[in-house]
Amino acid sequence: MPTLADQFRQHFGHREHLYGVLLDHLADDLDAGGVTALICRDVVGTASRGDAVQLRLLAGLFRIVLRGEAPPLAAFYPSLGGAAPADGVWPVAEPVLLAHVEELRAALAIPPQTNEVGRSAMLAVGLFAAVRVSGIRRVRLLEPGASAGLNLNVDRYRITGPGWAWGSPSSPLVLDTQAADAGPVDLEIVERRGCDLDPVAASTPEGARYLTSFVWPFDLARHERLAAALDIGRAHPVAVDLAGASAWLASQLAQPRGDVLTVVWQSITEQYWPAAESAAVRDVVASARARMPLAHLSMEGVPPRQTGGGYDISTHGPELRLDGRLIARSHHHGPPVLLLPEPRAVGGSKGHLG
Repeated sequence: MPTLADQFRQHFGHREHLYGVLLDHLADDLDAGGVTALICRDVVGTASRGDAVQLRLLAGLFRIVLRGEAPPLAAFYPSLGGAAPADGVWPVAEPVLLAHVEELRAALAIPPQTNEVGRSAMLAVGLFAAVRVSGIRRVRLLEPGASAGLNLNVDRYRITGPGWAWGSPSSPLVLDTQAADAGPVDLEIVERRGCDLDPVAASTPEGARYLTSFVWPFDLARHERLAAALDIGRAHPVAVDLAGASAWLASQLAQPRGDVLTVVWQSITEQYWPAAESAAVRDVVASARARMPLAHLSMEGVPPRQTGGGYDISTHGPELRLDGRLIARSHHHGPPVLLLPEPRAVGGSKGHLG
C-alpha cells in the first residue's frame, strides 16, 4: 500500500493547479515530520486510498479560508477571487496549518461530502432506464449516503442532451449529459427521502460552507452548480435522516409498496462503507424485491490517479449500474455521460426488476 505521503502526491500527480501544488508540499512536509505529520499522526500507516485523507485535509483548510480566518491564503483560491500563483502558496499555508492543528486533525475523521450535484445527470439517465424497464412511472426515490440530499431534487434541475431536455424548464441549474440516446421518459417523483451518518443541513450557512469546502476552489463550474443547487434546496428542502444505510433501507422497505416504483440510488458513497455494510445493503434490497417493484441504481468507483489531462472516462469513470448491469459511465463530478446498451422491457411487461 502506498504511504500516506505517496497518496498525497499521486492524487493529482502534477503541480498544474493550487491543490496539486499544495499536496506536493504537504507530502514533503509529512515525510519531513512537519506540521502535516502532526495533523496526520493518527492516520499514518492505516489510511487507505479510499479514505481520501488528502481531500479531508484540503477541505478542512478550505473551511478556515471560507470563514475569513486566513485572508492571505484566500488570495490563492480562485473561487474566492484569488489569482496569486499557486507556486507561492506553501509559505502562506504553513502558518495556517500550525494555527489550526486540532481542527484539521478532527477534519480527517470526516468523510468527504461534496454532495456533487453534477452526478444528477448520470443518476437521471439511470432513472429513465429503470422506469423504461418497469413500465411504472410514479417513483419513490430513496438515497442512502445522501449527504445534504441535493441529488434528490433531480427533477427540479434541467437535465439535457442533444435533442432532449427533462426537469424544471425554469431551473437555475442545467446539466448537459452530452448523451444523445438518453432521452427522458414521462415520470413523476412522488416521494423522496435520504439518510446519512452525518447529514448536512444545506439550508444553513455552516452547512453550505461545509459542502463548498469539498469542491476544488479552482473548479468554478462546480462552485456555480453547487450554489444553484443550494438555492433550490433552500426552496425545496428534502428530508435526510441520521442513520446508517442498511438499517435505514430495511425500515424504508419493510412495508410493501405496489403503487410506485421504488428506486434506491447511491453515488460515490460505498467506498466509505465497511464491507459488511455494503453486503447488508445488497441483502436488504434483494429481500425487498419480492415485496414491491424496485430498482437499485449505483454510481460508484474510486477515481484513478489523475494527470494534467484528467482520466479516460470510458475506462476509469464511475460505473452506473441498474440492478447490477452496467449501463453508463461518467466523470466523478458529472457529465459527460457515456451510454452502454441498457436493459429493455420484454414485451412491455411491468413488475419487479431483477
